[in-house]
Amino acid sequence: MTTFLYENPVFLEHKVPEGHPERPDRLRALNLALDHPNFAELKRVEASKGSEDLVLLAHPEQHLRSIVREIPEEDINQLEADTYASPQSLVAALTAIGGAVAAVDAVFAGEADNAFVAARPPGHHAEKNKAMGFCFFNTVAIAARHAQKAHGAERIAIVDWDVHHGNGTQDIFWDDPSVLFCSTHQMPLYPGTGAKDETGIKHNIVNAPLSPNSGSEHFRDAFRTRVLNALDDFRPDFVLISAGFDAHHRDPLAQINLVAEDFDWATGRLMEIAGRSAGNRVVSLLEGGYDLQGLAESAGMHTLRLMRG
Repeated sequence: MTTFLYENPVFLEHKVPEGHPERPDRLRALNLALDHPNFAELKRVEASKGSEDLVLLAHPEQHLRSIVREIPEEDINQLEADTYASPQSLVAALTAIGGAVAAVDAVFAGEADNAFVAARPPGHHAEKNKAMGFCFFNTVAIAARHAQKAHGAERIAIVDWDVHHGNGTQDIFWDDPSVLFCSTHQMPLYPGTGAKDETGIKHNIVNAPLSPNSGSEHFRDAFRTRVLNALDDFRPDFVLISAGFDAHHRDPLAQINLVAEDFDWATGRLMEIAGRSAGNRVVSLLEGGYDLQGLAESAGMHTLRLMRG
């Protein structure tokens, strides 16, 4: 497998208050892990800044302008309860989008089989008209819309295994049968969405909530019976992953007890789906993961599985 990793130093320049979990050290820890010789064949690409027009693939102009207005010239500005902006935050968010779009282009051009976009801020909580949960723009939704617009993708699957439900992605694709959104997540937990009966107007939403203190067996069973079965029926021609690693047992923001091997396993299962119907095309975007060791181990095994197939 040929795997591209999209990264950029500007992602470290998105600053948050001291003690905030979504901090630049997350990427520093991941970069240290990826410096291991196991990743020598990983093709590392510097992500380019995406245009503001790309934001409009998933958000109205009003939302974009509201974010632009909130970017401070200095210091840190609070957008809402737990979402903050610093002077370089808009550039970082647009570069995350640029990396995601470039990754989509690379896999559809056959330059890479798959790609991992190691960016921040994350995106899956951003709804059509609302920034929240550390997220400004919904990067995975923008990537899906770009795949449709630029490459004619007809059946896109987005699988979100972040421990927090991807309410923003669900909001954007609630009534769109061309996109299947599947999510495993802890419930109850922020943001309070993601019940099994939230299925979308076109029944293209599949939620597999996990109770607090669930472990590997519960996660894998939910993934097999709800997510993988739905994917087999849908037969996607492109697979996107909202890859949060905060379901790891070390993570401070939730109570799911996964280990790094679980993310390796889930990655492998999604690659099998992509191999059957999507020409191996997989693009993964970093979402959450707030314990540095748990993030580094889990994202490292996820990346290795992308590389090895």
